[in-house]
Amino acid sequence: MCGIVGYIGRQQAAPILLDGLSKLEYRGYDSAGVAVYDGDRIVVEKCKGRLETLNHKLNGGRTVKGTLGIGHTRWATHGAPSDVNSHPHMTENGRIAIVHNGIIENYLKIKEFLVNKGYKFVSDTDTEVIAHLAEYYYDGSILDTIVKVIDKLEGSYALGIICEDNPDEFFAVRKDSPLIIGLSEDGNFAASDIPAVLPYTRKIYLLEDDEIVRVTRDGVTVYNTDKETVSKEVFEVNWDVGAAEKGGHEHFMFKEILEQPKAIKDTINPRVKDGRVVLDDITLTKADIEGIDKIYIVACGSAYHVGVVGKYIIEKLANISVEVDLASEFRYRAPIVTDKTLVILISQSGETADTIAALREGKRRGARILSVVNVVGSSIARESDNVIYTWAGPEIAVATTKAYSTQLSVMYLLAAYLGQEKGLLTEAEVSGVIGEMSKLPALIQTVIDSQENIQYFASQHFNAKDVFFLGRGVDYAVSLEGSLKLKEISYIHSEAYAAGELKHGTISLIEDGTLVVALATQGPLFEKMLSNIKEVKARGAVVLALTQSANKEIEQVADAVLYLPDCNDLIAPSLAVIPLQLFAYYISVMRGCDVDKPRNLAKSVTVE
Repeated sequence: MCGIVGYIGRQQAAPILLDGLSKLEYRGYDSAGVAVYDGDRIVVEKCKGRLETLNHKLNGGRTVKGTLGIGHTRWATHGAPSDVNSHPHMTENGRIAIVHNGIIENYLKIKEFLVNKGYKFVSDTDTEVIAHLAEYYYDGSILDTIVKVIDKLEGSYALGIICEDNPDEFFAVRKDSPLIIGLSEDGNFAASDIPAVLPYTRKIYLLEDDEIVRVTRDGVTVYNTDKETVSKEVFEVNWDVGAAEKGGHEHFMFKEILEQPKAIKDTINPRVKDGRVVLDDITLTKADIEGIDKIYIVACGSAYHVGVVGKYIIEKLANISVEVDLASEFRYRAPIVTDKTLVILISQSGETADTIAALREGKRRGARILSVVNVVGSSIARESDNVIYTWAGPEIAVATTKAYSTQLSVMYLLAAYLGQEKGLLTEAEVSGVIGEMSKLPALIQTVIDSQENIQYFASQHFNAKDVFFLGRGVDYAVSLEGSLKLKEISYIHSEAYAAGELKHGTISLIEDGTLVVALATQGPLFEKMLSNIKEVKARGAVVLALTQSANKEIEQVADAVLYLPDCNDLIAPSLAVIPLQLFAYYISVMRGCDVDKPRNLAKSVTVE
């Protein structure tokens, strides 16, 4: 959530800040601003709305001169979106400017203290207290000031700070909110994420919590809170700028849907060798695996839906009890976790605040932590005992597609690996599972190639008021994701239900013309799903069914059918989600919604 970019170098800062912020729009925001030192004073320009409004106001950055600056895209938490609440925030004397991602939990206490000291507040934000606190402590040393300020702050924050007394440097701080440092010969950067600096450098520092960074034109120094220097290793980014661009497509989301066959292939193939699943990067021994008495899968949003599928697959192939938990719930209850518990965390960004907190809670209770993440070097990856990376490449659209699909592929790999190492699966069974997984890229491409059928059905229902998704078993798990995709980018009210629960209240919501999307990909549950479809049809529902191509009898009960290539029930979720992604995409386009940046949402949720 939100985006920070800082730059000092030999080029004009404002155009670079605006360009970097444009690469972070996927994070979600409702206002934007920059602060640039012009050689005499700090000039702040900010406004409510899209970045293009600020870009137009600054003539692409050309109206603000200076080679040192910080920029920000804000996602409102404290105070409504407005020009005044936008970042950067200034000290009353205009000497220091600050941008902030995260939430200061004790800001009211600090604000009361500062008001009593005579400071006046103009915004509703928690960030403004940081600026005034900096002025209160400032004694000529900005580093000393930062150390004193962050000692008083409770919560999460990534900070960018410039001071007019220090025209040749800016400072950055990280605690529980993502921040990286970019290194180049033409200057140096701070940013919330790699795409912001990728046009300028591939060399970055990955910051740890409680690290303070002094950034100059010619170098970077990292300190801990005792002001001792910290040695950092340079991380080389190995993907190119084009991977984070639209590539000629109208929307990132559509591009990323099309990239799924390759992403899944890249995720699966390196982990398969000689008919076995090979996870060389994890240190779980055979004895460790045999000693696991329970698995928690902990995640948020779409990653949680992956976990629901993962529960079915792991319990089937590895015979280990699995509980799936929302990270925001796991961290606040008393989960029964021991040293025999494996906690699997799933996160695209590796920076999801609730998931990081759940990781730490699991560790505190003695569990082994295995994370499934897409971003190399992210916080969750660094703090986990073991990591399995999804090789999805950068995902820019807020609504995840290829990250979800690659996470799902890892669930297949992990389930097969656990079953293999426990000796529950024969060589032939393991080889069979691998064979089914290896078919996925081609099968998914077949589904993508039939997108015109999905587009046509979307054109018939883009004005729907309510949509219900039904399924049983893993189909219910996929229904959760299909429903989320539709509601988050089209703003149509949508819910997913386990089809067997219809008679327990849900069916009362079905009336004439209600659209129901019914998933029926699982052979043992197919007949029961036919009965459920008949139930909603009897109440006037219009039914779109999704099933494998052999199940032609479903045409007798459904209004329309989208067929998937015939496949093993095990991998059907990977195929079934593709039409649901495309369905949501086309409906969003037809409704004129902002597909890649849906309202009120952010790509990386780095606050509670």
